[in-house]
Amino acid sequence: MLKTALISVFSAFALSGVMIAAQDEAAAEPEHKAVVELFTSQGCSSCPPADKLLGKFAKRNDVVALTFPVDYWDYLGWKDTLASPEFSTRQRAYAKARGDGEVYTPQVVVDGVTHAVGSRPSEIRQAIAKSKKKLRNARVPLKMRAKGDTLIITVGDAPEGARVKPATIWLALVKKSETVKISRGENRGRTITYHQVVRDMTPIGHWTGKRVVIKLPKHHLQNSDADGCVVLLQQDTAGPVLAAAEMKNW
Repeated sequence: MLKTALISVFSAFALSGVMIAAQDEAAAEPEHKAVVELFTSQGCSSCPPADKLLGKFAKRNDVVALTFPVDYWDYLGWKDTLASPEFSTRQRAYAKARGDGEVYTPQVVVDGVTHAVGSRPSEIRQAIAKSKKKLRNARVPLKMRAKGDTLIITVGDAPEGARVKPATIWLALVKKSETVKISRGENRGRTITYHQVVRDMTPIGHWTGKRVVIKLPKHHLQNSDADGCVVLLQQDTAGPVLAAAEMKNW
């Protein structure tokens, strides 16, 4: 229901001229951050070290960290209280896009292009370096800021000479941490804290290589089960992430 409400709000604002072109506020080009997505499950006994490790990556100023709890291990005896089938679909789409078919937990996907075992910090660092090199000429400026009750998202122009493909602007509502006591399944008896947990993910616009500004009413987002949000600019359904910005606290 939250997703439907956000889409309706966005549509209303877009129709009233809130989605603006280059005449709006000037955007300073931010530092590009690596987007580290952890696919995890409360029913996976191998996942707790990865859940803890993501909390460490979330503290880095060069990383946007996100936890996507998946539901495909629920049959093992514990239904993940944070999971969404949409997150499982996202992980499978990444595997299909890469062509390797590798879907497992804990799995980290970096910038939509590389993956690593989520509990192995060296592998994750290597994946970050690999994606940085691969996307170095494709990055797009993206800035997010609040002005009163308005959330202002600015996506810049494509780099000069870059091959432009249309991309989707995604808004992820994120809870900073969630502690769960697990009473059944592989992690029964454990209490685990999850970091930067995605509670909802909604497309809010499209980008075709030219600067776009989107404005959303912040109070609609604050009513969600989230502490802040992340905006991603991503090609295709599960393609490269060209830009990211985060607001960890409303």
